[in-house]
Amino acid sequence: MVFNFDTGHAGRVTRYENAMAQRSRLLKEGKAEPVWLDALEIQMAEAGVAVAAARALFVERLQSVCLTRENAEFPVAKLALMGRLETDIQHKSALLIEDEFRALLKKSRDEDAVYGGAVQGPHKTDFQVTYQSKNMPAAQCSTGEQKALLIGLVLAHADLIRMERGAPPILLLDEVAAHLDPHRRAVLYDLLSGIGGQVWMTGTDKILFEALSGQGTHLDIPL
Repeated sequence: MVFNFDTGHAGRVTRYENAMAQRSRLLKEGKAEPVWLDALEIQMAEAGVAVAAARALFVERLQSVCLTRENAEFPVAKLALMGRLETDIQHKSALLIEDEFRALLKKSRDEDAVYGGAVQGPHKTDFQVTYQSKNMPAAQCSTGEQKALLIGLVLAHADLIRMERGAPPILLLDEVAAHLDPHRRAVLYDLLSGIGGQVWMTGTDKILFEALSGQGTHLDIPL
């Protein structure tokens, strides 16, 4: 989702992952000069903090849109990033976080040599979603509630794109109607129509889309 708003994000993620992979290989070989590891850990720290900062900013923007989408069928989600860097970015300078992360990587070389990767970093971060009105983590919600929360996030993301770019996105939704009751499906289709862009949906049963009949919608039902 971040890629849609920050074109440099993909490059930063790639730099971080490449540096981590090279560092992991050198640690496993056990013959790396410390200066090589230092250089790779500098790259990881710089790229990793930039990745965390971009994520934190995006989640903040997405959360603000979620709060405007109060809907009984698709509940408001409370969003959080559960990761050391993303937490630190809220109250520390980027340079300080880079220094601390680099020191942590240096300290964990022996452990990382055994297990690979890195003990800390943005690759360890979890995106946490909570059903706000119930104060219940998505992992503890029913399948239907989880689907409703996910759909709400997709709709919020589409709204954010429309507001910032001035045009709605094209949505590709596979099995979006699964696990939704008829009323919730009808509400979903109304909300999708309100976005104003093209929406492509797939499903395994024609009845899932009966609420769309008469709305100028094309139904392609293969034999």
